[in-house]
Amino acid sequence: MVGAAMGFELLMATALAIPMALPGCPERCGDVLVPFPFGIGHGCFHEGFNLTCDATHSPPKLFMDDGVEVLDFSLPDGTLRIRSSLLQSFSSEFNGSWFAPSSSTTEIFKLAAARNSFVAYGCNMLVQLVPRRTPGDLSYASICASVCPTMNWGEEFGVSSCSGVACCRTSITPFAGDLPSYDIQVKQLIQQRTHNYLSYGTGTAAFIVDQDWFIRNEAEILPHFRVTGNRGEMVKNLSVHNLGIPAVLEWSLDLIRDEGLFLLAPIGPGSSDFRCLSSNSFSFSTDGTYDRRRCNSQGYEGNPYINDGCQGVITGIAISAGFGLLFSLLGVAKITRKLKHQRAMKLRQKFFRRNHGLLLQQLISSNKDIAERLKIFSLEELEQATNKFDQNRILGGGGHGTVYKGILADQRVVAIKKSKIVVQREINEFINEVVILSQTNHRNVVKLFGCCLETEVPLLVYEFISNGTLTYHLHGQSENPLSWKDRLRIALEIARAIAYLHSAASISVFHRDIKCANILLTDALTVKVSDFGASRSISIDETGILTAIQGTHGYLDPEYYYTSRLTEKSDVYSFGVILAELLTRIKPVFPSHSSEVTSLASYFMSEIRENHLLDILDQQIVEEGGTEVAEVVARLAEACLRLKGEERPTMRQVETRLEDAQRSKVNSQINRTDQISSNVQLYTRSKGGEGTRQYSLEKEFIHSSEIPR
Repeated sequence: MVGAAMGFELLMATALAIPMALPGCPERCGDVLVPFPFGIGHGCFHEGFNLTCDATHSPPKLFMDDGVEVLDFSLPDGTLRIRSSLLQSFSSEFNGSWFAPSSSTTEIFKLAAARNSFVAYGCNMLVQLVPRRTPGDLSYASICASVCPTMNWGEEFGVSSCSGVACCRTSITPFAGDLPSYDIQVKQLIQQRTHNYLSYGTGTAAFIVDQDWFIRNEAEILPHFRVTGNRGEMVKNLSVHNLGIPAVLEWSLDLIRDEGLFLLAPIGPGSSDFRCLSSNSFSFSTDGTYDRRRCNSQGYEGNPYINDGCQGVITGIAISAGFGLLFSLLGVAKITRKLKHQRAMKLRQKFFRRNHGLLLQQLISSNKDIAERLKIFSLEELEQATNKFDQNRILGGGGHGTVYKGILADQRVVAIKKSKIVVQREINEFINEVVILSQTNHRNVVKLFGCCLETEVPLLVYEFISNGTLTYHLHGQSENPLSWKDRLRIALEIARAIAYLHSAASISVFHRDIKCANILLTDALTVKVSDFGASRSISIDETGILTAIQGTHGYLDPEYYYTSRLTEKSDVYSFGVILAELLTRIKPVFPSHSSEVTSLASYFMSEIRENHLLDILDQQIVEEGGTEVAEVVARLAEACLRLKGEERPTMRQVETRLEDAQRSKVNSQINRTDQISSNVQLYTRSKGGEGTRQYSLEKEFIHSSEIPR
């Protein structure tokens, strides 16, 4: 063991001896390691990467030329963290800007969109992050809304997380990210009082922040923005320097290839001085150009941007200590692997307990039917099924996670959902989805085979659905557009699944996120409703529940949005949007002629009231001779899209109407629809009246983006 201790000491000494800065240049400023191409002082940095170490602070602090403080660097990732700017005001509406540090050359520094979140604190507000250089038709990079139930929300409502009540957080659209500057726009939402739910204007603070840092420090940040008193003033010091909010930037460095070697670009204008890169490194691309470099992963560490900067750690030890020490290290490595395995097992057990594994085991053991359908997989089983989550196995994904294709030991093909974000709310959503799907059994609801609880973020294992989403077939590049007959059958199968969830399952389930992206299709175009993370189950005698607002822009029930009261009619509204999509092949949110974002729901209702169905009906339906049935379905969609939930039909009624429509009983269907119309005011042809007034609220509502989940 003495030899092992000496081996570790020499290993550390060798690692510490690896150069990170150019010879003769300072490697640190206070607690921050400064690697080349960054540098402090003349001749120590590549052009545009010069920094200043301010020793008047204790410990000294590192700054860029424009005064932005640098917190740390990551050479392998090509990123650095800076102290982010914070925008705050006590006005109800205002605009501001966020800039990455400037450079005297080109746009070296850009926001790393995937690594940051957009956060805003305040009440009754809609906050948008708008890229100054808009890619394509995109008008915003992030958008979120926040309201407050009471004036003293911090104490009375028990707010402890950023989930749409007094605070909202959202990811930054990746294809709008990686830009050096953004505008921040704050607008006040409509003021109204619904039951005991109060919305009002108050001070606002908005900022871009390292999402990992924010998740860890969310609870500590919240008191700085707590609203108290009759004026709704934010208390405490909101200075960004006191809060220490970091943001992650990417930096790029021009590289050129010369006779098979990668070299840095000239150090200065007109200079012929090139710095050689370490031979034990490789270049890779982030945007089509070779602007990143790393040390070879096989035993090399250090700085790949300086000559001989990547050094072999084990080789250095062997040279300095000889073969005897190497044999000692082999013994140490064996012990280290064993200790590492033991730590990994303890960590998996910790995750299993934190992810409610014991509770789920009890649920499975107490119900034979669930035990036959649901299995708790080990991490090794899923790693083997996905070839250790190989990139080539990725089926798709988004801001919340990635879906992998896997093959289990029994040769079943499955889809494995692996989330990215680690917050307790999303872990609770996972458990919620497991409990709901374990108790449902319907041919049009996706089957859950099991889950894995041994990772920080739990993994879900579903049946593999091979033909993509309804969104792809309606709005994607599918070579075989859906026929009107298929669309009508798909609508009926979705309605059957939702009606089953509402009234035929062992417990009533409100899905809360019905949308085309959550409707999967098999090769035979059979519907599979998926994604129950936001769903809520209630007892049979309940008619609704008060919840934090969750859903997707374009599909979200306005009544639920304004009252926070979730009922079965909220799913009915979302289904009405899907019916409108099937009839028109128009996306749920689209830019209008005035370049403003328009809701399909409000546009569809307006056109139907003006008797313009044929103007918006998908031409393929007309060509297939389906206009009569389409009119019946359109009237049904209008009924589902009524702003008052009590005026909408139930999903059982919707299912029955669609069954009649599929059998082409047009006359009887119209008569039945007209009969319902007298009770629930299904259909009006007036151009004004209550419907028009109500949809003025819709105009306010459609400016919000995806509600936080």
